[in-house]
Amino acid sequence: MIKRIGFACKPSTIDSKGRIVAVPELNFKSTTVAWLNRQKRDVAEERLWEIVNHNLAATQRLVDYIGTLNENLRMVRIGSDMLPMYTESTWRYFCQRSDVRERCSSILGAVGNSAREHNVRLSFHPGQFVVLASTDPDIVNRSIEEFEYHADMARWMGYGKKFQDFKINVHIAGRAGPEGIRSAYGRLSPEARNCLTIENEENAWGLDDCLSLSDLVPIVLDIHHHWVREGEYIIPADPRVQRVVESWRGVRPTLHYSVSREDLLVGHDPGGAPFMESLLKKGYKKQKLRAHSDYFWNHATNHWALRFLAQFDIMCESKAKDLASSKLAKYAQELDLL
Repeated sequence: MIKRIGFACKPSTIDSKGRIVAVPELNFKSTTVAWLNRQKRDVAEERLWEIVNHNLAATQRLVDYIGTLNENLRMVRIGSDMLPMYTESTWRYFCQRSDVRERCSSILGAVGNSAREHNVRLSFHPGQFVVLASTDPDIVNRSIEEFEYHADMARWMGYGKKFQDFKINVHIAGRAGPEGIRSAYGRLSPEARNCLTIENEENAWGLDDCLSLSDLVPIVLDIHHHWVREGEYIIPADPRVQRVVESWRGVRPTLHYSVSREDLLVGHDPGGAPFMESLLKKGYKKQKLRAHSDYFWNHATNHWALRFLAQFDIMCESKAKDLASSKLAKYAQELDLL
């Protein structure tokens, strides 16, 4: 069994001024609807073609690179903005062109083959505007469309063929709650249903709400969200955690880990875990405590999170991306947990 620690989306490095910056050749380019609309059609299409080709190549370089790392680090979330304007009403036709789709199929097919050859675990996390449980039918329709865009990318990579061969993760988010997810689920393609996971939030819909869907989809446990919402450091032996594990039906689950920002909890002892009740009494706001740190600076919460490695792969959510996840992995090795 391989235990993995991964990172999300943007491989980073430190520049000459000591700042965390993205590695250009491994990250995406983008544009805006406003810029495209100001151009002649051929100029706009040329720019979109350039961006699509760059982003596809960057994805291939990223996955190939991850495949060279220690097997415990072969896990990465791919950015959602790989194919710009895919669902945007004015420009969506571009990504429906046969030449664009053939390029996507060719390059992403190679990406999927590389990931499977080198045992790299991949995922997507569509943005918060994907609200499958909205009470607004138009928002649900657009959310399904956006989710299916991610399923198309997974499909080109050769995934979605069986339960959880690829993870596309969203929150419940909408007012319709778990029942809204059940309703939207029936409208998804088979590939999308095979990839769908639901994550507990730090505000409206918590772990218990997500577990009500565990008969339908796997649950992604975000332990920082749970701490923010409930003030609890949930432990691996908790019966709710075991229900999360069971929801994956034999596939190794993924857990999300982050910690509050260093520049918010200035002076806090890194050897002691922050306690929500005392922080709130001191005037800290949950809204601020939600934000992700650059690095995993708190040794106590790191030790707590790494205890889950026995059953979960850990997706690190931090501003320093792989710089932070690699340090956490090194700490796990020092503790003989990885």
